[in-house]
Amino acid sequence: MTLRNGKEFLMIPGPTNVPEEVLRAMHKPAIDIYDGPLLETTDYCLTRLKHLFRTEGKTYIYAANGHGAWDAALSNTLKRGDKILVLESGLFATGWGEAAGVMGLEAEILPGGYDRAVDPTALEARLRADTAHEIAAILVVQIDTASGVWNDIAALRKAIDAAGHPALFMVDTIASLGCVPFEMDAWGVDVSLTGSQKGLMCPPGLSFIAAGPKADKAHESANLKTHYTDWTFRQGEVHYQKYCGTPPEHMLFAFKKAMELLFDEGLEKAWHRHALLAEATRRAVAVWAEGGALRFNITDPHARSNSVTVALFDGDEAEALRAFTKETCGVTIGGTIGGLSGKGIRIAHMGHVNAVMLLGTLSSIELGLTKLGIPHGKGGVQAAMDYLAEVV
Repeated sequence: MTLRNGKEFLMIPGPTNVPEEVLRAMHKPAIDIYDGPLLETTDYCLTRLKHLFRTEGKTYIYAANGHGAWDAALSNTLKRGDKILVLESGLFATGWGEAAGVMGLEAEILPGGYDRAVDPTALEARLRADTAHEIAAILVVQIDTASGVWNDIAALRKAIDAAGHPALFMVDTIASLGCVPFEMDAWGVDVSLTGSQKGLMCPPGLSFIAAGPKADKAHESANLKTHYTDWTFRQGEVHYQKYCGTPPEHMLFAFKKAMELLFDEGLEKAWHRHALLAEATRRAVAVWAEGGALRFNITDPHARSNSVTVALFDGDEAEALRAFTKETCGVTIGGTIGGLSGKGIRIAHMGHVNAVMLLGTLSSIELGLTKLGIPHGKGGVQAAMDYLAEVV
């Protein structure tokens, strides 16, 4: 028997649900790339990106996924042979470091783990030891979707300042922008990047970079630039230079509409919505964990992200549970990846998500736990509802 006929829920940490209004915005003919409405669309998107990143710096749009933005951030600011320090807290910061190695940079990992946030004290100690200032850049992810961790970017900036280190501070906000507070200028971030397919509610295919004054200065002597990624070329007077060729028109139509939706809601209100849905999820998982078969991956409650919650199982129940929610209930939840592959589930609560979608997802999970005989505390969904009833 299946209960899945009807609207299916996609509750994975990217790509996320795309609003119908955003999909409809793409359903229009191509237009002139040299003047008129497309120039206005570009100006709108670049300006809104400044508001999203909370920066007065320059913004750039790439027809690429987040890995493309990784390359663009590095190639525009660093020189071949430069050393970078990668702050490990899951899969994606180290992946960024691996991309740097391919480009001819020397990547050092500040050891961390999948179960915790980056330790500012450890960062400060490593930077104090770098008396020759060999480290040219520090790379970190604000939210890692593999581990479910949230890194305190403001605290890491304070650690860098306490060490008196001049390295560029680069932050990947692919799974956090639009979902949680991010203050690029106030927190002293030099380069920020993100992608279209998570909190920004668009199809995959666009990535974005914001660069501050210190990054602009580093750009002057960077020797890893490519024609496609080069910020100088993209600052040219001709409109197509902003994309180093034909603009990705229909993706831009989608992004503009998504930004209209996000700012109509209010950025701070969107952050608050994500915080409420995330805490409701954590309340449910905490109750389920009382049965002993599953547990939070991130041990410190303060470091659990508002974009995705990662729960681990002691046995091999995760895939059976995911199969049940998808095949019987029509709800797709994420499986664990990287060093946690096959060990648990990832419940996404980012982007175009509301209480109905979240509570439906939690209910399908609790139904699956019951149907499959997986030991769990009873009343997880009720705990989530009780929490929301208190705060709404």
